[in-house]
Amino acid sequence: MKVGAHVSISGSRVSSDDETPPYDDIRNAVHRQVAFGGNCGQIFTTSPQVWAQPEISDEAAEGFRTETETQLEGPWVIHSAYLVNLCTPKEDLRRKSKASMQAELDAADKLGIPYVNVHLGAHTGAGVEQGLDNAASVIDELDVPDDVTILIESDAGSGTKLGGEFEHLSGIIDRTETDIGICIDTAHTLVAGNDLTTPEAVDETVQRFDDEVGLEYLEYIHLNDSKHDVGTHKDEHAHIGEGYIGEDGMKAIVNHPDLRDLPFALETPTEDGRGFEWNIEKVTELREE
Repeated sequence: MKVGAHVSISGSRVSSDDETPPYDDIRNAVHRQVAFGGNCGQIFTTSPQVWAQPEISDEAAEGFRTETETQLEGPWVIHSAYLVNLCTPKEDLRRKSKASMQAELDAADKLGIPYVNVHLGAHTGAGVEQGLDNAASVIDELDVPDDVTILIESDAGSGTKLGGEFEHLSGIIDRTETDIGICIDTAHTLVAGNDLTTPEAVDETVQRFDDEVGLEYLEYIHLNDSKHDVGTHKDEHAHIGEGYIGEDGMKAIVNHPDLRDLPFALETPTEDGRGFEWNIEKVTELREE
C-alpha cells in the first residue's frame, strides 16, 4: 500500500549523524515521512502563502532523489502555492500563477517527482466556461517536463471556485492539449456533494467519476476525513475514520478495487494529541489484504 503524509521540508537538516551540521534541506521530507510511517507523500517546495521560487541546490536535489529511491516506495507530489489561480480573468494574477507553476514543474523535474498538484482556482465572476478556458490556456502555455504530470485537484466547491463538480474536471481535460491527471481529495469530494460514507455510496461515486471523468485520469488521492457533511462545501479535514466519512467509508475507499493501488497522501490535522503517524497507522489498519 502506498500511503504517506504532507510533510514539511523546513528547518535544519534532520540527521541521525551528530557530525552532520544542521542546515535547511529538502531531504528533511524523506526523513520525516519515514518517521511517520509513510512510504510516499506530498510537499510544498516553498511557503504556499507567498509568491516565492523554490531554491534547491544540486546537492540537496541529488540527495533527495537518492534517499527517496532507497527509503520510500514513492511517489512524491508537489502541491502548488495556494495563491495560484488558473481560472482567473485577471492578467497579473494569471502571469504570476503561470510563473509559479513553471517553477514548481522545474523543481519536480530536478527532484525526480512525477506530479505537481494544483487547484483550478476561482473564476471570480467570469463564469464556469470562461474559467475553464482560462485554466486550459495557462496549462497549455507551460513547459511541462517529460517525466512530470500536472494533477488537477478536486475542490470543495464554494463560491466561484471550480473543481467541485466532476464536470469541471472533465471540462479541463477536454479543453487542454496537455496530458494532465486528476487528484481526488476525499474530504473535498464529500462536501462538494458526493456521498462516501458507506461502501455502496463509494461504489456509486467512483462509478460516476468514471462515467463523467474517467478513472484512467485518476493518479493520486488526498485521503482526508471531513469535519463537515455531504454538500456543505466546508473544507475542514478530520482524523481518518472520525469525521463524516467515517470508518466504513474510509475502509471502502482504501480497499476499493479501482482505488487501492493508487498513492494516498494524508493532509489530516495535528490535534487531540494525534498527528500523521496516528492517521497513517489507522489507514493501514483499515486496509485488507
